[in-house]
Amino acid sequence: MKTEELDYELPPELIAQHPAERRDQSRLLVYDRRTKDLRHRRFFQLPEELGGELVVLNDTRVVPARLRLRRSGGGEAEVLLVERLDEDGAWEGLARPSRRLRAGDRLGPVELLEPLGEGRWRLRLKGDPEGEMPLPPYIKQRLDEPDRYQTVYADEAGSVAAPTAGLHFTPELLARLEFETVTLHVGLDTFRPVVEDELERHELHGERYEIRPKAWERIRASDRVLAVGTTTVRVLESLARGAPLRGRTSLFITPGFDFGRVDALLTNFHLPRSTLFALVMAFAGVDETRRLYRLAIEERYRFYSFGDAMLIL
Repeated sequence: MKTEELDYELPPELIAQHPAERRDQSRLLVYDRRTKDLRHRRFFQLPEELGGELVVLNDTRVVPARLRLRRSGGGEAEVLLVERLDEDGAWEGLARPSRRLRAGDRLGPVELLEPLGEGRWRLRLKGDPEGEMPLPPYIKQRLDEPDRYQTVYADEAGSVAAPTAGLHFTPELLARLEFETVTLHVGLDTFRPVVEDELERHELHGERYEIRPKAWERIRASDRVLAVGTTTVRVLESLARGAPLRGRTSLFITPGFDFGRVDALLTNFHLPRSTLFALVMAFAGVDETRRLYRLAIEERYRFYSFGDAMLIL
């Protein structure tokens, strides 16, 4: 598949700069693959659209991973923590200005250990991360309430980006659903754009995941499963292919993929030329996904992390 097939034109004003006033008041585009029916709903109406599906959520918690620091000579530096490597303070991170940095440099609580290429570094952090929430670069407005970039069920700290399909849930809405949780710590793979001309040549570095044995037993035995977000899909489909209950997944889901456990998908609207957009195309169909995105743009849905959601049944 040519990567250019993941392109689409989005008016800049549809990129949501802030979350909805109330999480579950965001809009919900519902598409039934069997009947081809389309419905425009609000997120709090999600239970009315389901027919007994077990809802599976990614309970990862975003860490305040963006550190604004100073170089020894006084210049500015920035480190984005990507993944904790061990319990002794070792992390992988992105550091800039990377060309001016050297192994052994100290930037406040950060010591740079080894360059890994493409701006990535192995580094050591003294203490816990105490930076800013790592909002995507397309969000230009200040986030006054950092918890709005956290799901209400976030539990296991380790992500550098929120599993954004889950941002719409409230405790009251969850109380109306049957659900289970998995954990996938969102890293570079989730938001790294595809730069190869052919989609299949794009490589995923892998992201850490874990699931409790009883949770997997319940999910595996369910008649129908609704995966909340693309990260949840990757965990479930990795397990359906025999992966262990804890490990790393580099599963790359592209059109033509045979889904083994996910029956319905709840997702936000994703960036063009992203692996996330490719996953939605794999689930809903290439032409159908393009049609749904055109409709969402015509109907002025809000896009990306703080945007509206789509339910594909």
